[in-house]
Amino acid sequence: MSHGSERGLAARIEYNWYHSARGNLWLLPLWLLFVAVSGLRRLFYRLFPPSGQITPVLVVGNIAVGGTGKTPLIQYLVARSSALGLRPGIVSRGYGGKADSYPLRVSADTPVEESGDEPRLLLASGAPVVVDPVRSRAVAELEHEVDIIFSDDGLQHYAMARDAEIVVSDHTRGFGNGWQLPVGPLREPISRLKQADLHLVNGQDFTIVADSLVDIISGREESPDFLRGQTVHAVAGIGNPRRFYTTLREAGVQVIEHPFPDHHAFVADDLKFDDGLPVVMTEKDWVKCSGFAPSGSWYLKISAVPGPEARTQIDNLLKTLGKRNHG
Repeated sequence: MSHGSERGLAARIEYNWYHSARGNLWLLPLWLLFVAVSGLRRLFYRLFPPSGQITPVLVVGNIAVGGTGKTPLIQYLVARSSALGLRPGIVSRGYGGKADSYPLRVSADTPVEESGDEPRLLLASGAPVVVDPVRSRAVAELEHEVDIIFSDDGLQHYAMARDAEIVVSDHTRGFGNGWQLPVGPLREPISRLKQADLHLVNGQDFTIVADSLVDIISGREESPDFLRGQTVHAVAGIGNPRRFYTTLREAGVQVIEHPFPDHHAFVADDLKFDDGLPVVMTEKDWVKCSGFAPSGSWYLKISAVPGPEARTQIDNLLKTLGKRNHG
């Protein structure tokens, strides 16, 4: 099967995730295998739970494949926990990165090829970030220097002990056709939500707002509607690029869409369009493209803004975990 045919098949499968499952029923044998293996894995860790740690761990993840606004929400949690007098830290698997050794403590000098894009972006929150495919090792690396640890994803990483969970979902896409992989987009059944401490819906409990457009070359910041009335190449290698394109259009920008796979390893040719139009990308993609982005390139800086009820729920959870850490 050619790469084009593979991409077309993958696109059809994903389309059916958010429409009728009927078109994916030919995947039932793989679905049965996935459900059996994931169910047995959950049962194993329920019977033999991992040992805990000194510092409380709050997992921020999702049960569906694709972007839900998890990264900006973690940035909000870091800022809010700091405001409450806690010292936050972040652990991540570092998807898309590969280092020579782990655990990897991310710094401004760490190549994104080693850390992965999300950990490199989360470093801007000011909290220490440690990457390790074995998240429990990353937790052990951090736990004696922070008061609370946020796990970027890892909801299904049951080998890592956790004290609380926040499940994040997207209001627009929801849980698709409600089936687990590969017939549907779910990593775990919807009933898994009952076990989480909070379920926050992007577009309902919190919103993602555009803060500014940042010139990649100079670092100059402008208002999100700075390119109003212009046509731009909108580049997005994220789980749900539709939200990014919608945000740009709401700012009055004419968008030429360039979606790439989530965590795409960009190269300079990906940003060459030879027509002089501005290029706008997501903040997560910027950390991978900053070294070769052409003149006239921008990234959209965003943040998560919880509603009043969600803010209260988040504060109560953070305070509870903070008290647990301080006895």
